Amino acid sequence: MGKSYPDRTNATGIWKISDIYKNKISEGTYPQQGAPGRGFAAGGNDSPNIQISVVTIKTAGNSTDFGDLISSGGNATSCRGNATRVIFIGGSPSANTIQYITPTSSGNAADFGDLSSARFMIGGGSNTTRAVNYGGQAPAKGNVIDFMTIPTLGNATDFGDATQSTRQVAGNCNPRRAFMVGGDDGPSPAGPVDRIEMVEMSTTGNGIDFGDLVAATASCPQGCGSFTRGLNGGGQASPSYFTTINSFNYDSLGDSVDFGDLSQARRLMAAFGDTQRGVWAGGITPSANVNTIDFITIASAGNATDFGDLNEVKDSPQSGSDSHQGLEEFFPRAPELYSPTGRPLASGGGIGDIGMFGGGEAPGGSNQTQQEFITISTLGNGVDFGDASFNDGTGFLANTVRFMHAGHSDPSVTGDISTGFFSTKGNNSYFGDMSVPRYFIGSLANDTRGLFSGGEGPSGDSNIIDYVTHATQGNAVDFGDLQTAKRNHSNQIASTTRGVMGGGQTPSAQEEIDYVTIASTGNGADFGNLSVARGSFSATSSSVRGVWGAGSNIENTMDYITIASTGNATDFGNLTESKYGTATVGNSTRGVWGGGRTPSFVDTMDYVTIASTGNAADFGDLDQARNNIGGSSNGHGGLS
Repeated sequence: MGKSYPDRTNATGIWKISDIYKNKISEGTYPQQGAPGRGFAAGGNDSPNIQISVVTIKTAGNSTDFGDLISSGGNATSCRGNATRVIFIGGSPSANTIQYITPTSSGNAADFGDLSSARFMIGGGSNTTRAVNYGGQAPAKGNVIDFMTIPTLGNATDFGDATQSTRQVAGNCNPRRAFMVGGDDGPSPAGPVDRIEMVEMSTTGNGIDFGDLVAATASCPQGCGSFTRGLNGGGQASPSYFTTINSFNYDSLGDSVDFGDLSQARRLMAAFGDTQRGVWAGGITPSANVNTIDFITIASAGNATDFGDLNEVKDSPQSGSDSHQGLEEFFPRAPELYSPTGRPLASGGGIGDIGMFGGGEAPGGSNQTQQEFITISTLGNGVDFGDASFNDGTGFLANTVRFMHAGHSDPSVTGDISTGFFSTKGNNSYFGDMSVPRYFIGSLANDTRGLFSGGEGPSGDSNIIDYVTHATQGNAVDFGDLQTAKRNHSNQIASTTRGVMGGGQTPSAQEEIDYVTIASTGNGADFGNLSVARGSFSATSSSVRGVWGAGSNIENTMDYITIASTGNATDFGNLTESKYGTATVGNSTRGVWGGGRTPSFVDTMDYVTIASTGNAADFGDLDQARNNIGGSSNGHGGLS
């Protein structure tokens, strides 16, 4: 299974950058820090129920004896730990025990501390410093979320509450997030759920909805995965047992998809892995308890393959590993992963890769509140996210964490600013007000500030520029004025320091381009001109280049500028069709245009590679055709 990487804990402890780079190119991963790559299946409901079995994850074969738990640890109670400690929590009958082992040295478990309440059938996950566990039964189902600090022995501390009381819940994690997957919230024997719920590991707080499993599943084992992908296999929806392996992207809100199948239908297994391989061990089939071990290669969807056998049959064991996806990896600055400016490029649905479309007018003249999102690096259709607080206006902006939507006219013109968070599917909430009520406004942002400019108010077109501070809820503050009062000008061209606004209508279409320094205040200054006067269009940018497309004359043309300089825009290429009233989202490499009119309402999305001039290509479809919509993303050019 791949190259055998040197262990940073050995005598040399040194990797050559050239070797790491070659490994990345050939295998799609870097070596994991420190840990030798061991997976553990502990306890269970079969007698004896205290034995700890161990496998080497990268090498198929049978498990061997590692040592014993202090006390019984059955009923799928699991956590993970890090390279120096693997932790097992609770157990059946209801126990508050937290036990740990040192994965590099065979031996018996030792006492770590106590849970906040005795329970079993708990899910869990961990990064290098913190272990989070959730749900369970004691004897009733609960929604408790606890956490421990792995390097420090002691009792668990309250983290928050899950959205529902659940037992037999599975767990997944990466360094930033822990996930609660499936489970049983119904009366005995089972009331399976299809929920995927999430918490941010570095904070405390209640769980939030992330998406759904392929099917409602109880008795699902702990998960495995890479830094970006989570996998959960098997489970039960009484009386059926499942072989299905679910896959979902940790950084992109949404539902799981089918990855493949286990070798046999079963539930209540141990599950563990490193960032390359996932392993499921033991469990219960419809006819017997088993010692079967299956594995998959995480990067490649497909069915599980035989790994070997446990050294004893295990029903409902606990599980953990010293090299799972919640642990840090070594990330050198590999050239293929970085832009010429040194900024990491988005890939595979990672951080900075969500685009949000919202609001607008649907066929028949009805204004819409619906928001939908896409993963910018992955072609596909829009997915429902929740509702905006109001239903028209095009002033969308965002930083990496939150997005905002400002200005509307139905039933009356207001200056409301609504906000939501990319990490949390659901409806927007109130943020504050612009200085003057208006709609059809322009917008842009960097990490700390968002700017709303121009628009149409009760007294006509406006030249006002307002700003908000992303981190501080409240009303917008005066920034300065545009060169010309106008509406329907472009959004979202910014570097970390400079914002650029082009075109618009007064009511005639305009060609002038303004720019401002985002960190200061002041009036817009002359940048140059668009290649053609236009309004009702949209834009995207990297930190270096901004691209405009579409327009009020039903345009398919695209222009671009270099943000750091001044001068007239240059031809970029053409959209797939001529249209106006579009929105655009983007990350550091790709821009996506959505919706608009041709003059018919459209649901299509086009995309371009920002660094390379040329015509747009088809991306997918929005959930609903609409015009004059807004768009924002958590990875555009204005973000660090």
